[in-house]
Amino acid sequence: MKLIRLKLNSPFRSLAPGFEINFLNEWNEQEAYQFNPYCLVGKNGSGKSNVLEALAAIFYHIECIYLSYRPDNLSDEENNEGFDASRSTPDAFELEYHFRLASEDWNDIVLDYLPTLDLSEPNFVHISITKQSGTPPVIRSANIPLLNEKDGTLNRARVKRHLPKYILGYTSGHNEILSLPFQKMRFIHFDEYYERLSKGLDYIGVPEGRLIYLDEQYSQAILLCHFLFPNEHILKTFADEIGVEAIKSFSIGIRHPSEPTTQSNQFPAQLPMTFEEPRRELVLTSKLTKVIDRFGKCSTTQFEDEHTSEQSFDFWNNDATREAFKLHFGSALELFQAFQILFTLNLHTVTEEIKKELYLSESLYASEKIPSYPSDSQVMRFKNFFIKKRSVDEPILLKALSDGEHQFMHTIGVCLLYRNEPALFLLDEPETHLNPGWRASYISILRRALEEDSDAKKTSREILLTSHSPFIVSDCRQENVLVFKKSVTNKVICSRPDFNTFGASANTITAKIFDQGDTIGNYARSKIEEFDRRLAMGENGEDLMDEADEMLGDSIEKVLLTNRAIKS
Repeated sequence: MKLIRLKLNSPFRSLAPGFEINFLNEWNEQEAYQFNPYCLVGKNGSGKSNVLEALAAIFYHIECIYLSYRPDNLSDEENNEGFDASRSTPDAFELEYHFRLASEDWNDIVLDYLPTLDLSEPNFVHISITKQSGTPPVIRSANIPLLNEKDGTLNRARVKRHLPKYILGYTSGHNEILSLPFQKMRFIHFDEYYERLSKGLDYIGVPEGRLIYLDEQYSQAILLCHFLFPNEHILKTFADEIGVEAIKSFSIGIRHPSEPTTQSNQFPAQLPMTFEEPRRELVLTSKLTKVIDRFGKCSTTQFEDEHTSEQSFDFWNNDATREAFKLHFGSALELFQAFQILFTLNLHTVTEEIKKELYLSESLYASEKIPSYPSDSQVMRFKNFFIKKRSVDEPILLKALSDGEHQFMHTIGVCLLYRNEPALFLLDEPETHLNPGWRASYISILRRALEEDSDAKKTSREILLTSHSPFIVSDCRQENVLVFKKSVTNKVICSRPDFNTFGASANTITAKIFDQGDTIGNYARSKIEEFDRRLAMGENGEDLMDEADEMLGDSIEKVLLTNRAIKS
């Protein structure tokens, strides 16, 4: 998918009604396949992250409308709270994007449009979503009227076919606003599974909802999927940049908690058993036995702890193991989805009261109510994850890597894991912990890995990232850089830069976008100003130059000071 326009007609965080971004002024088919991420830049608090948050909230709302399954406690009809198709935050908006025409719809319209369609080119549907305050959103095709029903809107099936296949969220900090809709969707994923478990219905093994929040718990799974389904270009990226050459071995622990079937989603630790009411135990993982069996068939060894009911699967990463995963899981993404649902079951300790409060919440403190779960209560966890790192003789634990190394593998890895999917990526400051060299190469690494994959080059995806790094801005086209500033009235203003950002120096970008003209720190700058005052008071220029040369490192500011001293 490719974003065209977003306009907010009701307030959302720091964004006032009327805030608008035109992503593509003149769209053409070539844009769909080029890797050109949008880089949202500006000072802290300028409002750039609010755009990612608004998109996450909008797609969460659309998702909830069209989900086949919605938990009962997602809404509170008695108190008029919770989910309601006619109410959302933001409550009034306009969103437009291009999406590849689904094959089912192509078959429906090809005969009617045959005289005008260029069959040599991929064809895209222009999706328009409009929501007014207090009414449900209206979703239609703006360029192919035949796709719309008599009332001018898309039917349920066509809406679901033309939403981004995945909406992926990541934040390097504690951005509660961005994570909230994703956290809610995680609980919907859990309740969807639990509903089918408790009613004895089939479960396909993949959650219906397409919002996925990729926090640190997924970092190991992302890396593992890449090394078990190796792609030459991707593994070369990890080896060249981080020095991670291989995964040597790892273990997966899967527990099988059970609960009495007469109770609703509460576990034995919270519900005392009574002898008067014998109850059949329901094993939480029983709908995933086929998935768990596949791990068993790929493992080198396995055993079960009778005291903790935990199965442990141990793996050596060799040719036989990789062939087994290829046979039983098919692809890296299918393996990741198996990890995703098992991780989702870790939410089993959360009470119905907390879930309901989260579902109904718009609070920035909502995630604080979600209890952390210790390892002995987790349904699934990684253990003894050893990697081979260049220049290190013995294998080391993956957890021994630095924050920056983890973030690099996590953020680069997730983009590459979903490289063949028409997905929307919302990445909030993915380079925070990276050193300057990795920041300078971040976009080029992604571009190289994607462009060297022929299938990925044919995928229409959208990546939005916020950043404070001039190096990342320097690798983005001027039309793909969105600069955020606050006006004198504290209104968020978004515009394209008035200079060519692609290939611009870090100093130029820092000065023009972040209003930071100096290339040195403020304290060092104060010392130069002190030298200037002494020079103005008549001190000897040569003596000052010697003193400054001993105190200060090389910088343009030092050069200018030297010139002033020479002329004095």
